[in-house]
Amino acid sequence: MESRIEKVIDRIKTPAYVCEEALLERNLQILDDVQQKSGAKIILALKGFAMWSTFDLVKKYLHGATASGLWECHLAFEELGKEVHTYSPAFKEDEIDLIAKMSNHLVFNSLNQLQKFKSRVKKVNPSISLGVRVNPEYSAAPVELYNPCAPMSRLGVTRNNFYWDDAIEGLHFHALCEESATSLQRVLQAFEEKFGEFIPQCKWINFGGGHHITKEGYDKELLIKLIKDFKERYSVEVYLEPGEAVGWQTGVLVASVVDIIDNGMPIAILDTSAETHMPDVLAMPYRPEVRGAGHPGKKPYTYRLGGNSCLAGDVIGDYSFDKPLEIDQKLIFEDMIHYTFVKNTTFNGIRLPDLAILRKSGEYEVIRRFDYCDYKHRLS
Repeated sequence: MESRIEKVIDRIKTPAYVCEEALLERNLQILDDVQQKSGAKIILALKGFAMWSTFDLVKKYLHGATASGLWECHLAFEELGKEVHTYSPAFKEDEIDLIAKMSNHLVFNSLNQLQKFKSRVKKVNPSISLGVRVNPEYSAAPVELYNPCAPMSRLGVTRNNFYWDDAIEGLHFHALCEESATSLQRVLQAFEEKFGEFIPQCKWINFGGGHHITKEGYDKELLIKLIKDFKERYSVEVYLEPGEAVGWQTGVLVASVVDIIDNGMPIAILDTSAETHMPDVLAMPYRPEVRGAGHPGKKPYTYRLGGNSCLAGDVIGDYSFDKPLEIDQKLIFEDMIHYTFVKNTTFNGIRLPDLAILRKSGEYEVIRRFDYCDYKHRLS
């Protein structure tokens, strides 16, 4: 299924994130197929994709959402209305009661917090299911920034520090980032070696996120087999909580060329920013794809694409084009719907991009346009 952005490009005021409804539904259907064939429940990780204007579509296919704190929990409870699983590296005294009221599963990062809050949250919500995040001490994450099982990680309880408590109904691990089913297979082996003696006492096991299920070439049959075999061995419910796999290749960021200067090479300054609008470009780092562009020197005209913040390093990358770029020309940055607007900032007072949906009908709908008040009211 191909993108249809070019058909509405003249209607897009930049900068704008545009989610294509048809592409999102394609991903959801792939995930639902895995659910149906494996018996697992898949829930949306809001940290990666929280475009709640799409939740009417999401909840047709997925079982709920996983949250990383109070506000994500509130959003899932209010806008999705299905299962809400909440995990945090540390829950706060003044938030835990409200989180417990809105959550179906509550996962603690430490046994300290389990002991501190287990009785309290059960009084608030007697039906809540409690779990603990464990650290299998094995990960296939591509870089240390995204490796939750790195040495001295703060995320999850290692086997040496773990003990069983009868309040525990499930275990949660998260050790993947944009990874394959083969990587999950290795993580599962490590998890079972470390914590296998406790699994029969559980009602559920959460395999976390980082499963690149909707990426072309992902071995879905292996994933299905791993889940079915695990469920057969232990007779437990299995959850997966992808975020990126939901938003993967479902939309773009459209930006415009504002100026072109020369300082050793042509530099196009855009009305978007790596620092404020696509922070993983600098954090990971990685080079986002631009539709119709190539690597430097591959096409006749090479440019550096720079952001419009005052950060010296606000550089998106170097790209080559078939024709010279022009002022006001629109550029399409691929795959910009996950881990982008959930991490945006208003550094320098730069306007946040529109949030828009390209409907299956072909209608281009701006869901949210940000203004000065959004910037001002974040400050004091």
